Amino acid sequence: MFLPVCSQDMIERGIERLDFVLVTGDAYVDHPSFAHAVISRVLESKGYTVGIIAQPNWRSCDGFKILGRPRLGFLVSAGNLDSMVAHYTASKKIRSNDYYSPGGQAGKRPNRAVIAYCNRIREAYGKTVPIIIGGIEASLRRFAHYDYWDDRVRRSILIDSGADILVYGMGERQICEIAELLHSGVDMPSIKSVRGTVYIEDDQTSLPKEAIITHSFEEVSEDKRKYAESFKEQYDEQDHVTGRAVVQKCREKYVVQNTPADPLTTAELDRVYALAYERDYHPVYRESGGIPAIDEVKFSITSSRGCFGGCNFCALTFHQGRVVTARSHKSVINEATGFTYHPDFKGYIHDVGGPTANFRLPSCSKQAKEGFCRDRQCLFPQICRSVEVTHADYLALLKKLREIPRVKKVFIRSGIRFDYLLKDKNEDFFKELCQHHISGQLKIAPEHISENVLQYMGKPGGGLFGRFKDRFDQYNSSIGKKQYIVPYLMSSHPGSTLHDAIELAEYLRDNRYNPEQVQDFYPTPGTISTCMYYTEIDPRTMKRVYVPKTYKERQLQRALLQYKNPKNRSLVLEALKKAGREDLIGRTKGCLV
Repeated sequence: MFLPVCSQDMIERGIERLDFVLVTGDAYVDHPSFAHAVISRVLESKGYTVGIIAQPNWRSCDGFKILGRPRLGFLVSAGNLDSMVAHYTASKKIRSNDYYSPGGQAGKRPNRAVIAYCNRIREAYGKTVPIIIGGIEASLRRFAHYDYWDDRVRRSILIDSGADILVYGMGERQICEIAELLHSGVDMPSIKSVRGTVYIEDDQTSLPKEAIITHSFEEVSEDKRKYAESFKEQYDEQDHVTGRAVVQKCREKYVVQNTPADPLTTAELDRVYALAYERDYHPVYRESGGIPAIDEVKFSITSSRGCFGGCNFCALTFHQGRVVTARSHKSVINEATGFTYHPDFKGYIHDVGGPTANFRLPSCSKQAKEGFCRDRQCLFPQICRSVEVTHADYLALLKKLREIPRVKKVFIRSGIRFDYLLKDKNEDFFKELCQHHISGQLKIAPEHISENVLQYMGKPGGGLFGRFKDRFDQYNSSIGKKQYIVPYLMSSHPGSTLHDAIELAEYLRDNRYNPEQVQDFYPTPGTISTCMYYTEIDPRTMKRVYVPKTYKERQLQRALLQYKNPKNRSLVLEALKKAGREDLIGRTKGCLV
């Protein structure tokens, strides 16, 4: 049964007043790949009643009243994506569709949805109703942050939204603790000790002891070096073992981030994914074409959380965390077996993975007691000697899934860290990956080839991608399969010059890659790379970084990676001339000798 979305649903369920009302910028899809479903079902499993207001009309407060005033509070999220990313491309052009909306229709959520929704709730119910914000948009904007779309530093979203408390990261543990406190009669202003949350403090004398006091909003708004220093301090405290509270002053108030919450254990993660999800979009969307975002995940399985890869352009460290927790084999197999009873299931499991598919264990045994190292990363610049490289558990799980009756194929479409795979001395997983788990093409993210750019990305260099491709081709040749690598590529990342883009274009030419899609670097809150983009400083070293910022240069770098496209010919010629590489200008359509 779907959760209540209107007053009639409440009447049919015998609910006079809901405990919580969750407002989301996504359409209501009751599936564990959608955060609003997970948080709602977790609260429901604890005995609370929860209703969903999905994509309300934010132009008035009427849409926020349809379920009445909740007993304990409103939960507000922009959805699975930051609302600005959902609306705009990296070149700030308006997107023509939104896969999290009915029929893929764009425009169903406002810009900066968390702020807009909170304002309307306050208009409808005043300041006394508790508002708890969370999700990716709130989580990554918890401190003063550079906003790419405004091209300025904005205050913490907790201040701008007027919410009472912010849940950052994966919020199941935090929201249950907050719910218990509210239910027991604790008033919202007194809830200040929940790990994994952010609150506002007015009294300087009440700040947590031993907290890190970082540069104020005013300081980071005016001084880019202080912004970089502040970001590094925040980044270093995102460890649930060693992290300390972080405080940032904003005018006369203090934004206080408590230490990160402990990640869920395997048993807890299993319980989350075993809840009573309908695993479909709400029937109200059928006439409008359904919700496109469910198509890829309907028969996919999230088998793990967390990533210790540490890519600088990724916000996982700041949001989901570096600790990898995997679901048990039994939990994953139960979910997959459930697929086989679904009338739409054709025998194909589309994905079994997580942020990084081939991470199912913590990177090393020291993390549980000592946390992550502050002065080094697990995989960059080389894989740390302490990293325990094995695919044995993942391979055993995949074999079990393949043996389930009515399962024809089990694919892996989540990202795979090829440097980690190459480090495994046991070749069984690589062989079985090629034999059983690729649907003709394997998407891999080298992101770039230039050693210069890769070190700013925090990605492996040293020709590892070429080595991976050679091994991939050898395995496929030995089993008589024609399968191909499709590289994910990124243009205009901080540090990338035209010469770096040309180096990558030459690599694509020499290896006969013709990428149909290239991702322009997108400066979103919460990443090291975005800090570099705004400050032109690498916060890890505090050294200057070249940043391709102008629309024109971003155009040129992108065009070089798709030099075979006739539409890009003039831009490629311009880029080669500007870089002094006329020697590469050919006479044919490709215009790259």
